[in-house]
Amino acid sequence: MPLPELIEVVPLASPVDATVTVPGSKSITNRALVLAALAQGETLLEGALWSDDTRVMVDALRVLGFRVDVAPAPDDACNRTIAVQGRRGEVGQGGTLEQPLELFVGNAGTAARFLTALVCLGRGVYRIHGAERMHQRPQEALFDALRELGYCIDSVNSRLPADIHGGGPRQGQCCVSLRDSSQFASALLLCARAGGWHVNVLGANPEESAYVRMTHELIRAFPGDGGTFHVEPDASSGSYFWAAQALQPQDPHAPHHIAVAHWPRSGWQIDARFPECLPLPHTLSRQTDLGDSIITAIAIAPLATHPVRFTDLSRLRVQECERVAVLRTELARCGAQVRETGDTLDIRPGPLHGATIQTYDDHRIAMSFAILGLKVPGLKIHNPACVKKTFPNFFQKLAAPPPDGLGVTILDAVAGTPLAASALVAE
Repeated sequence: MPLPELIEVVPLASPVDATVTVPGSKSITNRALVLAALAQGETLLEGALWSDDTRVMVDALRVLGFRVDVAPAPDDACNRTIAVQGRRGEVGQGGTLEQPLELFVGNAGTAARFLTALVCLGRGVYRIHGAERMHQRPQEALFDALRELGYCIDSVNSRLPADIHGGGPRQGQCCVSLRDSSQFASALLLCARAGGWHVNVLGANPEESAYVRMTHELIRAFPGDGGTFHVEPDASSGSYFWAAQALQPQDPHAPHHIAVAHWPRSGWQIDARFPECLPLPHTLSRQTDLGDSIITAIAIAPLATHPVRFTDLSRLRVQECERVAVLRTELARCGAQVRETGDTLDIRPGPLHGATIQTYDDHRIAMSFAILGLKVPGLKIHNPACVKKTFPNFFQKLAAPPPDGLGVTILDAVAGTPLAASALVAE
């Protein structure tokens, strides 16, 4: 039973004690899938995320001739145990100029960028295309780096759709900038050993460097000759529940606590810092403090006790939607005082009211505003099913009774009736 087009989150009536599990990291899962495909022998990925973004990666690997077996995982309904039979750097044959082998990536930036580099190791022509928004997102820096390595890439506007002419491994050097996205550098680094590439990463960008560090650490830790690799929980997804903890009132005589189980301690995910940023400080930077979880912080900022400034937000403009403008618009819709100046948002505390939030098919907008709805009556979420991109059972986690969930009542906003748990999984 699919989620309704419009839901309403009913504020929590009383504090709760809960320890919630969240699915595996999307960033780590898609990196691990590429490394497993390039490895020798079978790699078992435990705790791997199973969502739109990782499904498209698995589907693409199968189109490329890799054997990928997917089985349920015991830790979370949105995780899987994924067995990948590596082919030691060999990639399945592409098509011809007249009939390229087509790979669809949806709006998954990691899949789009990682697969672009991966298919260069194959032979033949591969066409990578996705959703309309993915065709608007940057790709030029990756294309330029691959061309520097000697590969031919046909694209009308340096974006997707693009035809990639696989030339197999070829020794060479390339440079790639972190200015637009760390995913370009990560794509090249994941394939560098198999391709014989030396990748020079340019630009001292702390925001994007954190994700490149994740890639380096993952490459070092990954079992290149087959074996088992555990994907840690997604810190960005966990931020919503830490935010819920920050919003619930505390009685010093009877404290209540919401926590996320198995919180990652590897240091790979910048968003694992999110609990340290609560209560919200006066300033937070997307460049030095947080990754995507800064969206969660922005959504709850009107409920802070002081004004909060969010800086260095330029990367948010070229992701699933133009997130800076969207956050300003949707918070203002709730009555928040928000000022956008360049790539900075200044948010002042003040009273809020209910509103219908447009999600722009962006999973993080939907989930962040759902958390705001735990305090603001009458807050409705349009197209809540967009959470399937990274966290299909998010609303089910909210509604599950403590201690496994928060016990939130979620209504079909049109009918005004509570939704059963079975209706809260995005399909």
